[in-house]
Amino acid sequence: MTTVTSSEAAFTPLRFHGGYPPLEDVGLIGDGTTAALVARDGAVVWLCVPRFDSEPLFCSLLDVKTGGAFRIAPEGLTEARQRYEPDTGVLVTELRSPTGVVRVTDCLTLRSGADLGEDTAAGRGELLRSVVVLHGRVRLQVALEPRGGATAQPHGQGLRIRAALRPDLDLRLVATVALDGLRTTVDLEDGEQAHFILRWAGGGHRRDFRPPALLQATLDGWRRWMRTLVYDGPQEPVVRRSIVTLKMLDYNETGALVAAPTSSLPEAIGGVRNWDYRYAWVRDAAFSVYAFRRVGLHAEARGFLSWVLDAIERDGSPRVLYTLDGLRPPPEREDPQLEGYRRSSPVRWGNAAADQRQHDAYGEILDCAYQWVAAGGELGPSVWHRLSALVEEARVAWDQPDHGIWEVRTATRPFTYSAAMCQVALDRGARLAERLGLPGDVAGWRTDAQRIQAAILDLAWDPGQGSFTEHLGPGGLDASLLALPLRRVVDARHPRMIATVEAIVRRLGAGHGLLYRYLPEESADGLPGHEGAFLLCSFWLVDNLAAQGRLEEAMALYESLCERAGTLGLLPEEIDPSTGAFLGNHPQAFSHVGVVSSGMNLARALRERG
Repeated sequence: MTTVTSSEAAFTPLRFHGGYPPLEDVGLIGDGTTAALVARDGAVVWLCVPRFDSEPLFCSLLDVKTGGAFRIAPEGLTEARQRYEPDTGVLVTELRSPTGVVRVTDCLTLRSGADLGEDTAAGRGELLRSVVVLHGRVRLQVALEPRGGATAQPHGQGLRIRAALRPDLDLRLVATVALDGLRTTVDLEDGEQAHFILRWAGGGHRRDFRPPALLQATLDGWRRWMRTLVYDGPQEPVVRRSIVTLKMLDYNETGALVAAPTSSLPEAIGGVRNWDYRYAWVRDAAFSVYAFRRVGLHAEARGFLSWVLDAIERDGSPRVLYTLDGLRPPPEREDPQLEGYRRSSPVRWGNAAADQRQHDAYGEILDCAYQWVAAGGELGPSVWHRLSALVEEARVAWDQPDHGIWEVRTATRPFTYSAAMCQVALDRGARLAERLGLPGDVAGWRTDAQRIQAAILDLAWDPGQGSFTEHLGPGGLDASLLALPLRRVVDARHPRMIATVEAIVRRLGAGHGLLYRYLPEESADGLPGHEGAFLLCSFWLVDNLAAQGRLEEAMALYESLCERAGTLGLLPEEIDPSTGAFLGNHPQAFSHVGVVSSGMNLARALRERG
């Protein structure tokens, strides 16, 4: 009999809050088309098929009673642990009962030989769950419970399933053990295995059922893609995991990147700040592409730029966010049938921010194009025609009110960050035209970029507060100001920037290096209640400290933030400062971008210091 070894991490008791797992105890798997979340008790608590923004098949993360899940666990489960196979999107969960221990290996499978950097259809449209008994004997309980219920009929090696709320799906569950229906109990002894594959979108018609080969092809696909990674800096394991996580949020077919794979995970338990993040924000995707490019993964940068320019060509001007196909998302709606994570309602599908005005998109796109060219990419005449039109739009929009980077649901205001990103659009447009000999008002763009920069230094400075403010004019303090040096709008060592960093730490600090984005009582956002500390802002603080020469402080803060990722290396949108618990949609692209970008910045600063 083959000896099966277990992972080294300690088993710990399972934790629940009213039946809901802590987000820290949930792992991600993905295939470049969709993603699933697997809790530490062996339940798949989130899966939208066939792609990220589809209606969920399982969403017990938003309603433990009616959301549905795919559960595999030994009877009498008491403790568990999770880990990833290194450099892959393959998750391992080990479950202990009084009689034995089982390992469940989960993945969304990849085609044999698939190239995650180039293939538009690397995924096979199936979830593989492989079980092996590490020692002892267990009574394995298997339950497939789609949201809204389902019926099943025997079919080949398994079942043909009709989900009540997803009749569009051709669902098949195939297994190496006999299935009694949607609920099955299997007795397994030391070393024995059982494999389950849930297929959709026609995948059930395939006759091949070779679970070990499917798992190996998936492991090989991930590791082949990661071989091109170039990183030599602090916290390498967390950085590598962040890159895999970002790739699991990349929709291969079009090059779009979702902000997070989930919807409506609350920014405060019991609060209403619950949003659908399963779409592609120009801003978030541009940040993600920046992270990919910096570690040598250029195909993703090329795919995103092509996607966003095609989307703009269809609309005539950039939207805030798009569907994975580059279209307008569906109208935002509330779902009264789901109680929300830990009873935090409402649950929302769609996102009304799609109709907002956010002028920073101009700079995000032009900066992405600039990075692409700096890495050896080319811009054809038609692409430049679209880009130069965006530069001209930024020239006009920079001091006009918008909804800002944080998408406030109040009247528009002239946000400093938005003005700064219009400056970036003009600056990068001028640099691109000059470098490549492209047509455009290079001198005029450069002059206007300088004028906007001067206006920010003047109009956004509040002598009374001793810092820049969120507006071009009086306003509250906003942690997005930390991004000004990162986009080369204001030097990190400028006295006013140094003062602003100190003011943000002092007034927006939530303790232990965590920062709030802003204070709602000073910067109205149109919503009741508060939210947690926003992780990306703390990574921006790391970058500012490093750029100011405060390298030891920057490194200490960076390490403390990476430690929050836990054993799985995943980070949410926000952290509850009082408990350290994860909040918001999870895992969040923004947070993992911070891990990668700050790691690269620290590595460079360490090399320069010698």
